[in-house]
Amino acid sequence: MLVAIYLLLVTYYNFYMQPRTKRQREVLDYIASFIEERGYKPSYQQIARHFQIKSKSAVAKHIAALEHQGLLARYRENGCFSLQVRPKNLIAEAVFEIRWLELPFKDKLVEDFENEPFYVPNFLLGNLAPERIFAFRIRNNSMIDEQICEGDIALIEKRAYARDGDNVVVLIEKTRVAVKKYFRQGANIELRPSNPNYNSIHLPADKISILGVLRGLLRPAG
Repeated sequence: MLVAIYLLLVTYYNFYMQPRTKRQREVLDYIASFIEERGYKPSYQQIARHFQIKSKSAVAKHIAALEHQGLLARYRENGCFSLQVRPKNLIAEAVFEIRWLELPFKDKLVEDFENEPFYVPNFLLGNLAPERIFAFRIRNNSMIDEQICEGDIALIEKRAYARDGDNVVVLIEKTRVAVKKYFRQGANIELRPSNPNYNSIHLPADKISILGVLRGLLRPAG
């Protein structure tokens, strides 16, 4: 199972999606505004004049840093370098909005952040179809021996079936949700915890509904 620390998302965004320094941010904003207002790209000389930078080589260093971060692209046009600002495209390609798993009853344990948009880098999804992945906050430590802890954000592949040994999110008798290891025993289902302080749940198959199978895990910092 893919296990990732939620701090990775913050680091990923800060490292790749934003200029590293105040001056880099100012240069990027200036270039974007210049293009929007005039319809063409500023020259290094124009950027240097705007920021009262004496050396065009200093401008070149800022441009190179922004290009390295993926926020600018340089390409040759009529024998000269031209600039293309591309933060929106980069972000759109690099992250995906994950919907929170909806429950068929009001859950008093829902936190405010579970009603807000939730984004993850696309690489965390692997080969899974993004539209099938949902987020679900782990409510207790019943699966701690699987390194699934209270407060973790599980990435759930939404589907109504599971195989023996899958870690699943299930709806029990339409009244409560559990995260357990799934085993079928004839007409009955065992929902087995991975913590000796919790007991297995044994129920007829028609008393539970599989909401999804765990495919990844994010752990908030702190």
